[in-house]
Amino acid sequence: MEPSNVKPERSKSPQERIPVKNVKIHGQKNSGKERYKPGDQIYVRKVSGFFQKLRQRMNLVYFAFFLLLPWLQFNGHQAVLFDIAEQRFTLWNLTLWPQDLTLLAWFFILGAFLLFFVTTFLGRVWCGYMCPQTVWTFIFIWFEERIEGTANQRRKLDEKPLSVNKFTRKFLKHAAWLLFSLFTAMTFAGYFSPMQELFINVFTFNTTATMAGVLLFFTLATYGNAGWMRETVCLHMCPYARFQSAMFDKDTLTVAYDKERGENRGARGRKQDHKSLGLGDCIDCNLCVEVCPTGIDIRNGLQYECINCGSCVDACSGVMTRMNYPQGLIRYTTEHELDGKKVHLVRSKLIGYAVLLVIMTTMLVLEIVNRVPLSLDIIRDRTELAKENFNGEIENVYTLKILNMSQTDNVYKLSVKGIENTQWHGKQEVMVEAASVYTLPISISVDPYELKSLMTDITFVVEQKTDEEVRIEQESRFFNKR
Repeated sequence: MEPSNVKPERSKSPQERIPVKNVKIHGQKNSGKERYKPGDQIYVRKVSGFFQKLRQRMNLVYFAFFLLLPWLQFNGHQAVLFDIAEQRFTLWNLTLWPQDLTLLAWFFILGAFLLFFVTTFLGRVWCGYMCPQTVWTFIFIWFEERIEGTANQRRKLDEKPLSVNKFTRKFLKHAAWLLFSLFTAMTFAGYFSPMQELFINVFTFNTTATMAGVLLFFTLATYGNAGWMRETVCLHMCPYARFQSAMFDKDTLTVAYDKERGENRGARGRKQDHKSLGLGDCIDCNLCVEVCPTGIDIRNGLQYECINCGSCVDACSGVMTRMNYPQGLIRYTTEHELDGKKVHLVRSKLIGYAVLLVIMTTMLVLEIVNRVPLSLDIIRDRTELAKENFNGEIENVYTLKILNMSQTDNVYKLSVKGIENTQWHGKQEVMVEAASVYTLPISISVDPYELKSLMTDITFVVEQKTDEEVRIEQESRFFNKR
């Protein structure tokens, strides 16, 4: 089912259409504008209904999650911190390092397939209900409504010449946008820098130039995307809008207009028998267009611009109720249902995605469970591969870098195997602090009669003293003196 590329038609003049009586959304009258041309500013009208309440509550949970998560503490440290400078990601009791790149890859792959699964089943609901661009756009529209008024009032305000009232309202709106954008930038930066230190440094003007630049960039990006660009991001910048149709099929739930029931469109009174007038249920009130955040007309068929937010569904349902018509003229449905065919909610594509999700989730869990929170790097002395010490033994020098990848301080025991009767020179038991590296210079010596060749494979072993299951082995080489 390919999205339609049909462009909305030009508006009819107010004289060409009969206004619909008693059809209001939050007290607003019909504006008379029926279509948005590309490049037109979209004045999104407020609408209430089941799907808008669902979206608002999901947005509230999402925003609260985004806002509170970097403030949470766990075992004396920030619960979620992606510390790029230290090259470690902290997720509660799990610390990921560059060595754990495969785990991060699994997270991203799992998220991608989950998005594919949801899109195949429910269409572009991620965009309508959870996408940050959509969430922040509706928050910015909320500021507009509180400061400049309803959609009609905002349109009229923009058409008026500059005045004290207009300047004041515009100034307050943009000031609110910028302050909220700064707050968003600070919260986002708190995922990559300790949150408490960040807020203290910002409010005491003690932040670094790099952090100040980061905050400025994300403030302006949020202000521009949610305040000015809005639907442009969804229509022209988001790649998801372009490839989503590859995941759609005729059983995908999408927002659609029932043409068989709605056509022919036309205005009429509530007490008139529209069937006798040769009209369908659509009264051509155009509210479905005026409440759409991307400015499309859903009656033109499925379009890639549709973000499945359900605003047009709620607007049309309110009109149908007032007209005493059955609801569902615009609804979440499938192409098969609209064509009167059998709908297959469970189908091979969905089953395939579900099986892949189960497999990848299982593999991710197993990798996390079997992960050893310990790493060892061995660096040989490159100035001299081997030397003979005062006891006549062959000695090799190494530097061991022990990385404690857990979030607790641990004591580790060290040993070497591969050659009999080796002598260890240096510490064989060290305490390494949580999420830190301990550098230990040591040397290994052996009687030359134990060496059978110029180079012998050896293995260094590091194991946690309190838990021998936390153990790692790393191979190296022991060189004989020529």
